Parts: sequence; C-alpha cells; structure tokens
Amino acid sequence: MAHFHLGGALLLAASALITPQAMAASGANPFAEASTLPFQAPPFDRISDADYQPAFEKAMDQHLAEVRAIADNPAPPTFDNTIAALERSGRMLDRVNLAFLGVVQANTDDTLDKVQEIEAPRLSQHQDAINLDPRLFARVKALWDHRSGLGLTPEQAQVLKIYYDSFVHAGALLSPGDQSVLKALNTQIASLETSYQQKLLAAAKAGALVVSNKAQLAGLAEGRIAAAAQDAKARGLDGQWLLPLQNTTQQPSLEDMTDRATRQVLFQRSWTRAEQGDAHDTRAVIQQLALLRAQKAQLLGFPNWAAYTLYDQMAQAPQVATDFMRQLAAATLPEQKREAAELQAQIDKDGDRIALQPWDWEYYAAQVRQAKYNLDQNEVKPYFELHTVLEQGVFYAANQLYGLTFKRRNDIPVYHPDVMVYTVYDKDGSELGLMYFDYFKRDNKNGGAWMSNFVNQSSLLGTKPVIYNVGNFPKPAAGQPALVSADDVTTMFHEFGHALHGLFAAQVYPADSGTNTARDWVEFPSQFNEHWALDPQVLAHYARDYRNGAPIPAALVEKIKKAAKFDQGYALGEVIAAAMLDMEWHALPASAGKRDVDAFEAAALAKTGLDIADVPPRYRSSYFLHIWSNGYSAGYYAYLWTQMLEHDAYHWFMDHGGLTRENGQRFRDMILSKGHTQDYGAMFRAFYGKDPDVGPMLEEHGLAPSAR
Repeated sequence: MAHFHLGGALLLAASALITPQAMAASGANPFAEASTLPFQAPPFDRISDADYQPAFEKAMDQHLAEVRAIADNPAPPTFDNTIAALERSGRMLDRVNLAFLGVVQANTDDTLDKVQEIEAPRLSQHQDAINLDPRLFARVKALWDHRSGLGLTPEQAQVLKIYYDSFVHAGALLSPGDQSVLKALNTQIASLETSYQQKLLAAAKAGALVVSNKAQLAGLAEGRIAAAAQDAKARGLDGQWLLPLQNTTQQPSLEDMTDRATRQVLFQRSWTRAEQGDAHDTRAVIQQLALLRAQKAQLLGFPNWAAYTLYDQMAQAPQVATDFMRQLAAATLPEQKREAAELQAQIDKDGDRIALQPWDWEYYAAQVRQAKYNLDQNEVKPYFELHTVLEQGVFYAANQLYGLTFKRRNDIPVYHPDVMVYTVYDKDGSELGLMYFDYFKRDNKNGGAWMSNFVNQSSLLGTKPVIYNVGNFPKPAAGQPALVSADDVTTMFHEFGHALHGLFAAQVYPADSGTNTARDWVEFPSQFNEHWALDPQVLAHYARDYRNGAPIPAALVEKIKKAAKFDQGYALGEVIAAAMLDMEWHALPASAGKRDVDAFEAAALAKTGLDIADVPPRYRSSYFLHIWSNGYSAGYYAYLWTQMLEHDAYHWFMDHGGLTRENGQRFRDMILSKGHTQDYGAMFRAFYGKDPDVGPMLEEHGLAPSAR
C-alpha cells in the first residue's frame, strides 16, 4: 500500500492540469521508473513543476490497477498475495508523492500550490477507493479472522494488525450509504487542510515586519540587521528592513529589541497574522474543518475527533492525554507566576514604569538571565556556526553513540542550492542511507522545522532510507558566517534525532518501518537526541569560535547549563497551552456545530488554568499548522508526552555511563531500529524497566527537586 506521509500528515487529491496522455506525448516522466541515482534519490535535476501533475495521475491509475488485481485474485488470501502485495504496490505513487511533499513544503511556488490544491482531494478519493473496496477488505478480514493459524512472523502479525485496524478505522465496516458520506467528508477535509496551509503561508509572508528606520531595530546584532536589509531587498523594498515571521507566537528578535513600540508591533503582527479579514484569514477554514472532523468521527462511531485519532497512539485515549497535561499544568503554574513577578521586578528596577506584556517577556527575561547567569546570547552565537555544529556536533554525537560517519557529496541533485547532501555510513563502514539538510528560511518555505523521507526503508522493496531535515534559520548576508542560537542548535539535534529513527529502520515492510509510528512515540527519539547538544564531550567538540577556532570557555558552558533551566514555566507553559487548545478543538462533538474561533479559543485557554495573559500559547488556532494541516490534530500533546519518555530514557543513560557506544547500541537495538513492530508500551518498558514516569521531566524543567 502506498503511504502518503508528511510528519504524520496526508497530502491527500480533482481534475488534471496535465493529462497522462500529454505526459506520454512529451516523453518519459522522471517518476515513471525508480531513480537510477544512489539510494534511488529523486532526480531533481530532471524534475520540473510540470512533471508532478501527470505523474500523480498516472501513478494513481497504476496503483488502483495493482490493488484491483489483488482484490480480484481468485486464489485464497494469503499474507503474501494480499498484505505483502499491497506493500509492494504503489511504487510510482510513493516516488512522486514523497518528492512533491518535500518540495511543496520547503520550496513551493504558484504552480506547485495549484497541483497540491487539485491533487489533495483526488488523493483522498484514491485512498478511499482502496480502503473502502469491499473485495479487498474481505481478503484482509479473512486473514485477520484466521491469523492464529497462519504461521506469521512477529513482524508479519504486526503488519496484518496495522492493515486490519487501518481499514476498519477508514470505514470498511460502514454501510455503503455511510461510506458515500465518508468519502465526501474526506474530500472536503483534504481540500480544507490544503487551503489552510496555503492561506497560512501567505499570511505569514504578508505579516512580516517592515521598518524604514534602522533605529527601530536597535538591539539586534549587525549581522541580523544586514540580513533584514537583504530580506527587504529581495522583496523589492530597497532602503528598508524586513523581519519575516517565525511560525511560533513569540519571535526571536523580541529578545534583543530595545524599542518597545517595535516589539509590540512585531508581536501583534505575529499574533494576528492570519486574522486580518482578508483572503489569507484562516478562521472560516478552521470552523468548517473542526466541524467536518467531528462529523467524520461520529460517523465512524467515536464521540469526537480526539477519540477517533488516538485509537492507535501510546496514550490511547484523550482523557489519558488530558490528565497528563493537567498534571503538568498544575506543576507549571506556580513557576509561571514566580517568573512573571521576577520580570516585573526587573522592569520596576529599570524604572520603565510599565506593566509586563507578552511582547516584553523575552526582552526582560534576557535581562534577568543576564543578571543571574551573566549569559548574553550574542556572546554565545560566535561558538555556534551552523556547519560546524552539524559536522562537529550533530554528526560527532551520532558517531560516539552509534559509530556513524558522514561524507558530504555534490553529485546528488537538489531542489534548492541551499540544500546539502551527505552519505551516512554505518559502524561497519557500509552505506546506511542518504541525508539532505535544508536549513535556511525562505518566503516560500513553511515555518518551523521537520524531518521526512524521500525514500522509505524496506528490505521487501530493497530500499534504504533517503531522509531530509528542514529548518528555518536566518540566512546570513553574503560573506557572513551562519551563526545560530542555542535554540537553533537544539533544533538541529532534534530533527537529526528523527533522522536517526529513520536511518536505523530495519524492517521488512514499509507499513511498520522507521518513523512510521504513532505521534506520541515518533517525537521520543528526536527529543531524546536534544540532550547531546549540551553534553560536555559533544559541546567541547563543536562549540568553537568561528573567528579563531578557540573552544568555548568552561565558564560560558557552565552559564549555558545553568541558564538552560531558566524561564521553564514559560517554556513549558506555552506548549501545554497550545496542546490543550488543540485537544479542546478536537474534543468537540458534531452536535456543537461551527464555533466562533476567537470566543472558543479564549474559553479553551482559560480552562487550562495557566497564566495565559503573560504566557500566550506557542500557537493560536489561526496559525496552528501542526493541527490543521500537518497531521497533529488532537496530537500536539505528543511533544509533551514524548518529553516524559525521553527524560526517562536520558536518566537511564546517565545512570549507566552516559554517552557510550554500549548505551547507544542498546537504544538503537531496542528503540530506534524497531519502527512499529511492537506495542509502544512494551518497547518502552523493555528499555526503561518500568512504565513512564513524569518525575524526571519535571526535574529537568526545574519544577521538582532532583531525585538523583
């Protein structure tokens, strides 16, 4: 079966811009056959925008023909002629879909946006044609009903379960009439998710802060101001400065800007980016999308979308996730209040005679951090040059833990000149996979950072992983070093943790391979990998002054470590608030109807019990891309849940010698290489020795006393 993945999301598809016949007349489509490049990497030097549309059309036709042959097979169903056959089907569709998803999110244009708009509902219809084929489901159900006598391997038994559950979850047991209703809902939902993504990208671009007086940017480093001038010039705004919006509520520049009025404008442009009442306003889409999701859940026998979504997650039920978040919120609120009072005291000390507002938090928190720890982020940045962080930090940690080595290569075509490519070699020197890195922000790139695959691992298909990491770090002006913040360094380690999960995939079947896991499991390896960014051995290896190669001073390292737990009520609270907002939206029953977005959000945030006035959520409904388009609906809690898992795992590492090859191999063998071959709870208990415990997470955030 073809797997349409993007960080857990579906790029799901109506009429054609270019017909398959036109494609045939114009020559072979680059997606028609497997790529001849190393690792079957996409031949971006031969792929044009015009290739995607006809490739989708032809690939879906091919895939349906393959699936119908499986469904119509006169032979009795077996695992090989049904499940394995489905796993072997849809190869062309995987090729075009995986390449398209990578490019449309990181380097889109009007043509690609149009292709996505057309193909998303069509792909949804295509998937429904498979999931709701009664002949095909009858074969799968026959295998499921007699599974104990089939002599399946453990992985085969798991893949059969995944298939059966996914068919049922997709509506295979519904009546024909209800299936018709479901198909219509799926098409509408897919179209709305695409519309939301495109509106938000345009809103973020339009929401950028543009100033004509350089003095308004006082406090920003000269390199950042030069980049702002370069960004403005790229938009034809000569003589001005432009600060593009990051996808989160808070903006990095708020920490350094000394002009309060500019801080307020920047915050408000971020806060209301998709609420301008124009063509980019996302609220009408959200209203309809939330309602349709609730209606789909009801049709399938669930009380709400959250219950429908969590059926295959580690938490399993919305109440489990909600109770977990409430436990965190209760521990976080006192710290938020203490931090807000501390910042107000700093404001009063400075004689500014103002009341703390959200656009002030980052700025005054930096002052308090400086007073407490004498840590200036601009003092830190010269030690964090992006390429050095990657090759001497991220890669070094992977070498020390897992024995991996990396080689930069320039013979693999890329979709943008900023993209870097490396071959990844395993501990025995064999080729493990291929890695792409696309780190710099562009106006045509979605916000945030992510990992996904251009090629998925499967020994059944004879494929090794081809993986990419994407970021949104400010691109330096020409001739300037690519200096990144400590948070950016953490992001690099985080996304590479996802990459390791994909690189170490060792499954026979695509269905349970690599990162093809539950949302509240898939963030576990990535967040765990963040710990090595500040590991003394790793930090000493990459944190060197780009100007002279001098190692980062021990005193500065100590400051960084102490400051890492500073402002944790804020850092944790903004994520909890966003996650609870997500769960509130998706706990709505279909009977709730359309809800006023602003009123619903205000009420949902008030229910969290957190200090929302001072600590706004990391994302508001109107720009919460994760939950409305990127597959994290009713799942943003996963970032918190997997923090619990990764802090438990890190404590286990520290109790057993820390950064060692032995520990790395154990983590690889028991977690990173398992994909979804086992129950998540059982996998975690086998590694950790018991069920997850929230204690180490609260301890690491400074919200509970250390038990170590």
